[in-house]
Amino acid sequence: MELTYEAVPGVPLPSLDGLPRVAAVSGPEIETLAAEYYDTEDLRLFRAGGTLRRWAGGAAGGAGAQWQLELPGEAARHEAARREVRVPAGGPGGPVPDELACLVRAYTRGAALRPVARVQTRRRRMTLRDATGASLAEVLADEVTAQTFGASTVLTRWNEVGVEPTGGGPRLLRAADRHLRDGGLRRAGRSVALARALGAEPPRPRRARRLAGRPAAGEVVLAYLDAQAARLASLDAAVRRDLPDSVHQMRVTTRRLRSALQSFPAILPEPATRHLRGELRWLGAVLGEARDGEVLSEYLLTQLAGVPAELAMGPVRARIRAYFAPREGSARNAVLQALDSGRYVAMLDELDRLLGDPPLTAAAAAPADEILPRAVARAYRRTRRRMRRAKRAAAGPDRDVALHQTRKAAKRARYAAEAARPALGRRAARLADRMKAVQSVLGRHQDAVNARALAREIGVQAHLAGENAFSFGLLYERADQDARRRQDEASRAWKRAARHGGRAWPAAG
Repeated sequence: MELTYEAVPGVPLPSLDGLPRVAAVSGPEIETLAAEYYDTEDLRLFRAGGTLRRWAGGAAGGAGAQWQLELPGEAARHEAARREVRVPAGGPGGPVPDELACLVRAYTRGAALRPVARVQTRRRRMTLRDATGASLAEVLADEVTAQTFGASTVLTRWNEVGVEPTGGGPRLLRAADRHLRDGGLRRAGRSVALARALGAEPPRPRRARRLAGRPAAGEVVLAYLDAQAARLASLDAAVRRDLPDSVHQMRVTTRRLRSALQSFPAILPEPATRHLRGELRWLGAVLGEARDGEVLSEYLLTQLAGVPAELAMGPVRARIRAYFAPREGSARNAVLQALDSGRYVAMLDELDRLLGDPPLTAAAAAPADEILPRAVARAYRRTRRRMRRAKRAAAGPDRDVALHQTRKAAKRARYAAEAARPALGRRAARLADRMKAVQSVLGRHQDAVNARALAREIGVQAHLAGENAFSFGLLYERADQDARRRQDEASRAWKRAARHGGRAWPAAG
């Protein structure tokens, strides 16, 4: 934890002798730092909570000039994401590297990035050491000068003191805090250099819309959409960086948005959301191509790992990898092309407009616990009808297709229940869990069905190439047996869901 203080010009830094375990203070070492901040003309990145700067001087551990991008807080919450991205910088005055400009495209929407402020710091760095000479903490005394660019230029000056622990514990920090405040320094709030230079409040982390008391139906639905829209923007950078599971998470978020728009036409009328739903479907399909390739490749390779060595005849693993490698590369390129397209930017803008000025119906003002159960019940009944249809379908391709349609219906029911949960509580949460179980097992069934077809297709290619295709027959059989097992699991999962759904979400309404 770092402590930051506002230092009044002319007030000397209190002596640091006498703090717990501090035997000596080395320094000061003098550093001169310069940071030029880049943003759009209307500060879109800053307002989202991110910063892009070009550091020079003693910054970044003396690593030389660097571009540093701090992704907005939502982007950094993706479990595999690192908040800060660094790229070596060339000479001064160069353009923003394309790789960084792409990572903030979901926020800048393609608007030009230009210098908005320059911050120069004269830093005195002192090190608190124990009796052995080991570092306990660093004290940074900064004299800062900032200049803004644009229609008018504003010059700002301030002094800051920071304490960064290096080996000392909480006791040292508490003692240093008391000592510095007794010496006339004030604890700073959220010290953001760009915010001080611009004379603006530092942007606060995006929070979900607050729901209090007995919220209106429109408030609950918009809160859900707002949270998913924020997550969609945050996952953009993760997908571009090819972080693990990011494509899957972005695809799920896209589906949640589309499902919510489909499930609540009594709140947001269907004609007003039709185009946006179509664009979300387009994005989900592009992401799906990339995700499906990952899943099926992993499925076949996992099944192959269970085949006895003496039955794995020929270069089976190499043949599977060779089949998927170009397809995965093509799907990856298609995703990046989609994220760089004007169509994607227009979709994000349309989503922003919907949330900023939603075309709510009169029913949106009614209590959520009166309006939303009807939509959730409708989604549940739709799933029930599709499951009944699947059970009546002839075994084979017809049933496989019917079960896939049931999976999509269960998914929509799950997301509708998730959206309504803040108003409907445990009843909606339980349905969401039940529908998730049905969706999951039917998803595994669909994976087995698709893998079965691919095992045959790749096996034919192996045979035509003069290779032994026996092992692909085994993979076909394993996928076929897996699909049959998943049908039985789905039947059991649906029975559990129907016991709850029939009571909690009756046909009436």
